[in-house]
Amino acid sequence: MTPRALTVAGLMSGTSADGIDVVLVRIAPGTPAGGKTRAQKKTPKLTLLAHEHFAYPAALRRAVLAAMNAAVISTAELARLNWRLGLAYAEALKATVRKRTIKLDLVGCHGQTLYHQARAEQYAGRRFACTWQVGEAQAIAAALHVPVVSNFRPADIFAGGQGAPLVPLLDYFLFVDEKRGRVLQNIGGIANLTAIQPGALQNSVLAFDTGPGNMTIDWLTQKLFGKPFDRNGALAARGSVLEPVLQEALRHPFFRMRPPKTAGREQFGGKYAAELLEKCFARSKSPHDALATATALTAESIARSYARWAMPRMKERAVDTIVSGGGARNRTLMRMLAARLEPLGCELRASDDFGLPAEAKEAAAFALLAWRTWHRLPGNVPSATGARQEAILGQVTFV
Repeated sequence: MTPRALTVAGLMSGTSADGIDVVLVRIAPGTPAGGKTRAQKKTPKLTLLAHEHFAYPAALRRAVLAAMNAAVISTAELARLNWRLGLAYAEALKATVRKRTIKLDLVGCHGQTLYHQARAEQYAGRRFACTWQVGEAQAIAAALHVPVVSNFRPADIFAGGQGAPLVPLLDYFLFVDEKRGRVLQNIGGIANLTAIQPGALQNSVLAFDTGPGNMTIDWLTQKLFGKPFDRNGALAARGSVLEPVLQEALRHPFFRMRPPKTAGREQFGGKYAAELLEKCFARSKSPHDALATATALTAESIARSYARWAMPRMKERAVDTIVSGGGARNRTLMRMLAARLEPLGCELRASDDFGLPAEAKEAAAFALLAWRTWHRLPGNVPSATGARQEAILGQVTFV
């Protein structure tokens, strides 16, 4: 199928489970990017038309958090949650489209991850990896009367990958530069990076999860202060980092793993945050110190990932670090990150500087992946996910 211009919606709800990001993007075929081989596809042109965020209603957020990596939950609860999320996605998208005179052609919906097991484990007599994102796609298709692409991750897993990260294709198309090395740092519930050398080919991109992003910070903020998140990092700014606790936390096995690697609530969810809090309180009863320590854990784990894996691949010492995700709004986290990365030669910039709001990038990525699926083009980057080969991602739900 010859690629053509489409107006595509991207829907994303991440591991923070704070709500739904909706973007509307005009995607058109473009010209080959510099340095691409003949086998690689043309770089599409993306024009952001709209971005909206919709917080989950309190009851829905509680249901999502209760279902994530749950040890015990009924099939009825899971079925109802799948449909309820589908309705929430549809309502958010309808509200976004109503504000604008835009004809929608296609939707890409990531869904809400309830469980992600990137590496093979034993179950019922077989070893396999698996992943599960919920949110009934038919609810969106029926409400908007357009096809919906969803369930993006399994195709990469069956190609031998970890099903994540899937944003690197967007990172490459938007940010590859002939002269500047760039690291795209997303800080959502989990933090992840995409490292792109100057003039890099698509198949040389390095991408992986660095560890906790906002997830641990948010859990502590809710537990200690009764607030959904640490706005601007103001609470952490009042505390001091407990260095012995931080150094012990950095000995978690995940941080020693080689890329490709992915993480989620399975590694850094409520159980992990509760243990971190207990260790903080053993040294200081200040809740602000605990929050400062959790914030430093995110910054330090990112910086160590740069020093060990990303920076050695760069040809030049000067590198643009382009930050996206909700963590980009946490000023304390950004100060900590800058203090650790600038000595490595990294200049911190926000994705807003490039015309893409920090919270919009992941939703835009799934709009792009939906566009590629619709045109039967691969969407994974094997060097990022560990897959044996490129794969066409997702399943299409028709009206």
